[in-house]
Amino acid sequence: MKFNLLSKVKTIVTNYEGAKAFKMSAEMELYTTVVTWSLNDTFYEKDEARMERLRKLIAQCNPVFVGKLAVYARTKMYMRSVPLVLATELAKLHSGDDLVARVTDGVVGRADEITELLACYQVLNQRNGAKKLNRLSKQMQKGLSLAFNRFDEYQFAKYNRDGAVKLRDALFLVHPRAKDDLQQLIFNKIVANNLQAPYTWETELSALGQLNFDSVEAKAIAFRAKWEQLIDSGKVGYMALLRNLRNIQDAGVSYAHFKKVCATLSDGEQVAKAKQFPFRYLAAYRELITPTNAVQNIARVAKAAITGNKGYTGELLDALEKAVQASAANIRGFDENTRVLLACDVSGSMQKPISAKSKVLLYDIGLMLAMLLQSRCNNVEVGMFGNYWKTIAVPRHNILGNVQEFYRREGEVGYSTNGYLVIRDLIDRRVQMDKVMLFTDCQLWNSNFGPDDIQKLWVQYKRTIAPTAKLYLFDLAGYGQTPLQLLQNDVYLIAGWSDKVFDVLAAIEKGGSALDLINKIDL
Repeated sequence: MKFNLLSKVKTIVTNYEGAKAFKMSAEMELYTTVVTWSLNDTFYEKDEARMERLRKLIAQCNPVFVGKLAVYARTKMYMRSVPLVLATELAKLHSGDDLVARVTDGVVGRADEITELLACYQVLNQRNGAKKLNRLSKQMQKGLSLAFNRFDEYQFAKYNRDGAVKLRDALFLVHPRAKDDLQQLIFNKIVANNLQAPYTWETELSALGQLNFDSVEAKAIAFRAKWEQLIDSGKVGYMALLRNLRNIQDAGVSYAHFKKVCATLSDGEQVAKAKQFPFRYLAAYRELITPTNAVQNIARVAKAAITGNKGYTGELLDALEKAVQASAANIRGFDENTRVLLACDVSGSMQKPISAKSKVLLYDIGLMLAMLLQSRCNNVEVGMFGNYWKTIAVPRHNILGNVQEFYRREGEVGYSTNGYLVIRDLIDRRVQMDKVMLFTDCQLWNSNFGPDDIQKLWVQYKRTIAPTAKLYLFDLAGYGQTPLQLLQNDVYLIAGWSDKVFDVLAAIEKGGSALDLINKIDL
């Protein structure tokens, strides 16, 4: 029996706003919970409550599905923390074969994830104080042993950090067998804590910061030269470039080096390899266009003794725009004959930061995904809803600028979650759409307390105006319910913050589902 058939079970529940909603299958709920996970409190759900719900869902699902979902989340959705949680919880419940070993090996994509997984295992198994990691799941140990043999000295040294579990601790606990003499030499260096210090942009800048300079001007010149050297070396990774654009500007690097940075950011192959969440580009864009506080700016310039290269900001913004356009290049199925409506939820519950340290809000993610999709549609209307529903005309090829335009105007529609108004408007205007897409946390209701709800209106719309129309819910919060019944009346669910959600969209167009993609993962 296919997992997605279980979603047809019609279980009516209420959402966090008290409105009628529909329960998903355990597999669908686990999928939406995992790919929208941030390990922080959400608007409606505390982190502890979500963790407990995750445990219950894992116990209800087929262990193989859980394992494939963990690897899917790590390798396809670019997530790092929640795959480790899934592997740890799976190790508690499953034994008798090598599934946990294969999943463990599959979720470790970087050398530091060996120690991160062990720290996760320690916390979730309550191994504190004297109960620390003196023993480990045998299958997890086997999987970590395989992972140990996939990394070289540079990779180990780059992520050899102090923490609750150190790399040396992990080596003693896992006891990996070296695949050859060179690997054994690396293991010996880990034990002796004398791995060769790696050449990275972090270590280079840190070392420079420890030096004494004769003047502020000399220090500024040294940092400019170091940034130029790092850019030339190619050692600054794609994400590091995104996060340091303001620093590179303030360092006053040459125009030639600015061109190199822009070329890297906008290169389609580099974009594909970087595997960045779309909102990372938005965060970099906002950092560049946000005016610096005058007092802070004076202090910054006095410290650097230079004015930086603010005149080159336009080129950086262009490079970021090209980058996000490249990330949308593989979206297919939206020609001039496909009529599309994109509706973004900008309600109060969507205005929650995705993590404690992030300035990116949940509705930023919805806006970003919608604008990526809009850039690939020829026949499209876009809008936002809160208390009201409003369509807004924006150019197709200005993704980041469009997000900012919606961001600037979100207060125009209020902060409720009246998503039903999107369908009400289509019915009133008698507009035929082929695809209606809602980017939301799925906590829709009728704040006007009238008889309309989105489920009834969609059925009416299909019956009277657009019988072939499809509705796609892009679930950005994973609370476990949907405002419409899935897999009936052409209603489909997609979840996550990565541009890989469009792969799910493509699978649905071919008659599949998100769960089909997950089940295709090799372990």
